Amino acid sequence: MDNNKTETCIFCDALRQPDGVENLIVWRGEKSFVILNRYPYTTGHVMVVPVAHVDSLEKLDSATRSEMMELMTEMMILLRDEYHPEAFNLGANIGAAAGAGIAEHVHLHIVPRWQGDTNFMSTIGETRVIPEDLTETYRRIRVRVDERLRKP
Repeated sequence: MDNNKTETCIFCDALRQPDGVENLIVWRGEKSFVILNRYPYTTGHVMVVPVAHVDSLEKLDSATRSEMMELMTEMMILLRDEYHPEAFNLGANIGAAAGAGIAEHVHLHIVPRWQGDTNFMSTIGETRVIPEDLTETYRRIRVRVDERLRKP
């Protein structure tokens, strides 16, 4: 075990906080939630995460997996309306060998994409250029979530 690693889960920690820019949760469902990626690949990069702390999709019940897929679809619609991406990368890295940064709590990535959003800065300079501050991204997505998902 790496002694420099914390024993807490960032997703479980975020769930214990009130929603806002501090925890980056934009929506809580019954069995899963949507959170902005603190280190996004592109503007609007969000993740759908189950409330249950498990390391793989097959350990979730079907209701949770269904809710996660519905939230993924809703977020694609919402992100298309707000940011007008040309495409999306959707997926999960399940397990450290697959590249999961947080292998102990499974999550699904939704990454909006545009032609040319990967350039020399990321490929040669190993630096990502995100044209929007995370606080502004949170505000914009939260407004759209409130319009689309919060039913009176």
